[in-house]
Formats: sequence, structure tokens, C-alpha cells
Amino acid sequence: MRLHLEHALLDDGVHSDVLLEIEHGRIKSVGAGGQFWSREGEVSDDRRQFPRAPGETATETETLPGLTLPGLANCHSHAFHRALRGHTQTERGSFWTWREQMYAVAAGLTPDSYFELARDTYAEMRATGITAVGEFHYLHHQPDGTPYDDPNEMGKTLLAAADEAGIRIRLLDTCYLASGFGRAPEGVQVRYSDGHAEKWAERVAAFDDPRVGMAIHSVRAVPRAQIPIVVEAAQGKPLHVHLSEQVAENEACQYATGMTPTELLAEAGALGPLTTTVHATHLTEGDIRLLGRSRTNVCFCPTTERDLADGIGPARRLRNSGATLTLGSDSHAVIDLFEEMRAVEMHERLATHKRGHWSARELLAAATYDGHRSLGFDDAGRIAEGQRADLVTVDLDTVRTRGTGASPETLVFAATGADVVQP
Repeated sequence: MRLHLEHALLDDGVHSDVLLEIEHGRIKSVGAGGQFWSREGEVSDDRRQFPRAPGETATETETLPGLTLPGLANCHSHAFHRALRGHTQTERGSFWTWREQMYAVAAGLTPDSYFELARDTYAEMRATGITAVGEFHYLHHQPDGTPYDDPNEMGKTLLAAADEAGIRIRLLDTCYLASGFGRAPEGVQVRYSDGHAEKWAERVAAFDDPRVGMAIHSVRAVPRAQIPIVVEAAQGKPLHVHLSEQVAENEACQYATGMTPTELLAEAGALGPLTTTVHATHLTEGDIRLLGRSRTNVCFCPTTERDLADGIGPARRLRNSGATLTLGSDSHAVIDLFEEMRAVEMHERLATHKRGHWSARELLAAATYDGHRSLGFDDAGRIAEGQRADLVTVDLDTVRTRGTGASPETLVFAATGADVVQP
């Protein structure tokens, strides 16, 4: 397959007249600036086709107008939260009252209804330029807590939904054992719990699917002594964890353990380049240093964090300390990674009364290759030789993008998911 891209986001910026040769779903060669390379390294200015080797049949090259970029990575998803969109805005409430509404949805899901909801959620992602998702999955069992005949049926339902929607998935199978520090699961939470981290690890090991990663729901949901069991089970695989989303969580952790949630994770050996902490909103300066020095990823979900009035996290300070930013749509109040990119910068402006904290290139890195890497997809997120050919094209002639130019700034500060051109 051969593609001529009118404009493309490559490693060193946007280039015009980029030609790709794609083979078995991967990028075999890249040419830019009107010079197109063949397998043998020959160069041509003919934009209709690559030069041909002796005996090779001429192949027409498809042209993609607009600005093409690597597929986006949505690093934090709760697919069933999509059912809450439009239904949780009728009262003031708080994160905790919103959670009760979310629990009501979780209580009624079956494998069949979950499949339909997840398929539609992933299809919306795919339509807005997202080609990979990290699904933070903890709805494991039947409503009374009894495992299904196949203990991983709900997880397999999510994998099947992703397959049908055409999106790559990292199923982050989540250990969730407690309703709070020293408290047993309550209500619908019995669907989440395997009883002990060792039983959770046994169930996940039996899953035997390379797309499965691991997650700790939060330090309040996994007892302190059992967190190292999850960390051990996750060796060599992506490990994700909710971190300090709420002040109340921090206060409870401090009261129960004498530590912040970040310090508790550090004690358990849970931090590092394969770990992604989600939200990381209410951190101390010591927490920021721990995350940065360990090169831990931090996944910000700005549209959810503002929808739930969580607060504005210290994104720039985390990045300056050595942590890597990634992005997610979390509760799916909005599914638009362009908006998540833009919101990181805009939230910093609101918090500091200053502009220019993040460049468009940095935010695109968070949404593309850094995001894919945090999900364990090191071969995605760049338009480069050997990478997966997950391509997304933004129309530069919509009411939002017309006249803005082919630039990283257009992608981050002008475009939306609605500007993605569908194949």
C-alpha cells in the first residue's frame, strides 16, 4: 500500500508531500519534500506512484489531503462510565455523589449489555482519531460477587468489543479489594473483588492473553500489605493506578498509614517507567519528586477532572521533575483527545494566570508515542519506518481549521475530534 500525505506530523515537525509505503500494517519507508523512495532506495518526483523495480507492476498511490498524524492513545478509560453522559449534570453534588450514580450503572451490567456499551464507546474513540485504549477494568464478577463460569468473561467481553470497533486495547485488569482503608467491599463493589491479591493474580494469570496488563485501583482499594503482590504480578507489563484524585483519599491514607498515597506506592516498589499514575491531582512537592525521579508516567484526564470538580494537577511541575505526561478520557463525559491536549495547557493558564506552559509538540507527544509506550505499545505513535501504520488525518478545511495552517498548533489549539477524516 502506498500513500501520499499532503501534510504529515513526523518526528521533527510537519512536512508536506510525504509518501509512505506500508506493508503488513507497518510503515516500510517514508519520503518527504516531494522525493519518494522505493524499496531499493531509488528517488522519484512522480507523485502518482513509486519507482518500480524490474518486472514490478505499477501501483497507484492514494493521496490523503489534510494533516496526517499518528493515531492517538487514550490511556485511561472506564467504558461503562459512558452511560452516565448527560445524566449526572442535574444537581451540584460532588465526586462522591457522582460515584453513587456510577455504581448504579455498574450494578446492572451483564456481559451482553457491557459488550454493546463498550463497543459503542470504542467506536466513538475510533471516530475521533484514537487508535489505542487502556481500559481500566474492575467489573469482574456477577452482581452478587460470584465469578462467572469463565472468571474472565467480562474482560473478554471488552476485548471483543474493542475488536469489533477496530481499536487496539490494553486491558488493565484491576485489583480492587476494599471500599476504603480497613473496610470490606460494600454494595456493587463485591463485583470488583477477588477477595485477595493472590486470588486476583491467579485469575489474571489464567486469562492468558497478551493484551492484558495490570492495575491497582487505588491505595484505598488494595490493602497496604497486598500492593506488593500486584506489583510482582505486573513485572515487565504496564501497571496503572489511580493516584490522589481526591483530597479525602489523601487524608484517609495519611491517617491510616502516616504516608501520602505516592509514598505508599513507592514503599511497595510500584513506581517506575512501566507504571502510570492516573490523575495525580493533589500532590506534595515530595510526591512530585518521587514520581519524577522514578520516571513514572502520569495520565491526566482534564475533561473528567473538571467535570467532577477534582482540581487542576501539577502537570508542568511533574514533567519538569522527570515524569512523562500521557492523556485519557476516563469517564467519557467527552471523548476527544484533542480537547484533552488543549485542556492541559488551558488549565495551567487558569491556575497560574500565565500562558505558554506546554508546547503543541509536547502535548502531541503525550497523546501519541508517550501514550502508546505507557500502554506497552512501543511500536506505535510515530510516522516512522517500522512503526504501526495507525494514521489519523485532520481536515484542514473545516469551520474550525480553515486558515489555521498545517502545524502542530492547529492540531492542539484548533482541531477537535470532529475534524478527523474518516476512511
